[in-house]
Amino acid sequence: MKLTLQNASTIVDKALAKAREAKYRPMCVAVLDDGGNLKALKREDGASILRPNIAVGKAWGAVGMGESSRQLSERLKERPAFLGALSDMSGGKVVPVAGGVLIMDGNEIIGAVGVSGVRCARSRAQQSIAQ
Repeated sequence: MKLTLQNASTIVDKALAKAREAKYRPMCVAVLDDGGNLKALKREDGASILRPNIAVGKAWGAVGMGESSRQLSERLKERPAFLGALSDMSGGKVVPVAGGVLIMDGNEIIGAVGVSGVRCARSRAQQSIAQ
C-alpha cells in the first residue's frame, strides 16, 4: 500500500489533535512518503519558523535510516563519526532526536511522520504524538 495524501492528512490532523489535548505549545507535523517526499505538513499558528524544517528532518532521518529518530539518536551516541558522515551525506537534512516515527504497512515502510514543538524534557511525549 502506498501512503496517500488523505492518509497523510489524517495522520497530521490526529497528531495535532493529540498535542492540543495535551496542551503543548504550537506544533508542526510533517508526513513524508517512503522516498522522503513531503506529503503533508501543518504548522500551527504561533509555531516558530524552524519547526517545519525540524519536523521534516526528523521524518527524513527515520525513513532514510529505517528506524525512529529516537532509535537513531540512541545509536548515534556511540558513533559520533557516523553522525558526522550522516549529516554530510544527507546535506544536513537528518535531525536525529525524538519525534520521527516510521509509518508501516505490515513489515513495509511506507513513510514517516515528524513532529516538532515539544521541549526536549518532554521528548517521550513528542515521540508519542508522532506515533
